[in-house]
Amino acid sequence: MPSTILRRAACLLVVLAVLAALQACSSGDSKTGAAVLNPSTLSSTIPVTRAACTPFGAAPSVVQAALDGALNPSCEPGGEKLERWADSDGTMRDACLFEPAAASTAHPLPLLIYLHPSLVGTDLSLDVTNIRSQLETADLSGDPDRPGFIMLAPYGRVGTRYYPLPDQDYSPGWDNWYRQMLPDGQERRVNGTTYAANVDAAAIDHYLQLVLAQGKVDRRRIYIMGWSNGSAMATLYALNRPQIAAAAVYSSPDPFGAFNDPCVQQPVVGKPKDDTELQLLNPQLPIYHMHNACDIAGLCPNSLQLRDSLASAGATLIDDHIIDASLKDVAQCNALCGTDPLANYAGLDAPGGYAANLPGYAIGTVNHLRWPSSRTVDLFDFLRDHPKP
Repeated sequence: MPSTILRRAACLLVVLAVLAALQACSSGDSKTGAAVLNPSTLSSTIPVTRAACTPFGAAPSVVQAALDGALNPSCEPGGEKLERWADSDGTMRDACLFEPAAASTAHPLPLLIYLHPSLVGTDLSLDVTNIRSQLETADLSGDPDRPGFIMLAPYGRVGTRYYPLPDQDYSPGWDNWYRQMLPDGQERRVNGTTYAANVDAAAIDHYLQLVLAQGKVDRRRIYIMGWSNGSAMATLYALNRPQIAAAAVYSSPDPFGAFNDPCVQQPVVGKPKDDTELQLLNPQLPIYHMHNACDIAGLCPNSLQLRDSLASAGATLIDDHIIDASLKDVAQCNALCGTDPLANYAGLDAPGGYAANLPGYAIGTVNHLRWPSSRTVDLFDFLRDHPKP
């Protein structure tokens, strides 16, 4: 009898080991901690109906190499500049890492990925927020014995953006217009053509992998935050990365369509019918979005378009907060600052856009360029309350 029990126990252990191995193969982690995505399960045919577009939106951003090489972050004060890394285009990428003294493998802390706005980079944008100053004290864990957080701040590139002048091709920013978002730089073959991954997303993946490898991060609490173009990239990135627990962003344009975007797309949770739709890989991501009732270039209705397009697709319901000049919540956008759901584009090719929305380009710009410091706690609270299960 004892030998029978031992044999059964041994068999059970073998079965459990096999099941564990199968589970690791079928739903294990990618290098960045996301559920493994098999490109063969995604659509290999996506009809392209617009000559200027790919199945994943606009063509990849064109980098201004000379300017891009001259601009990079110092990570001061208090940050570590991580080793430079060449993306698949050959562009050297940068990122800053900020760690509180308490961070250790025995004391893992939440990780906050911060994406800077365009025009200005990591250094200046963090200088005018109160995010970094709370590195040791903010409650993103819900555990009084684990205050503080680790912050990873990747740096964008100087390249093509579809925004009003002067926020175009000559300052650092993020490409949220080319939306092939498979993780870890995976290519995707559609319509017989191989499409590279978005290199900005791949750069974030790379630096996230480096930080996770240190073993100091609470992997249930990997969060992302951004400002303006950084918010658009944060939203696009996190909606396609299952390892991201939640996003909290400020004043984000719709990453799927704003201003003069030549390839607006509707986000969907299933297979896209054609290039006018984009399948999301993490569609139920919790998102907190704070934006101004009078925002730059009439951006408020565009922010609501993002909320509504995700909701209509059966994706996440954004926790949307419209704020006035005193940073208090209000019920609706200020129509004097714009009513166009794509916002009001203006540039050298459309100078009349400025005159068409003077309040948006004047008052809205002032509002857009100030960080809502007294409300940072609301962003942090939302993140803390939305860890991964």
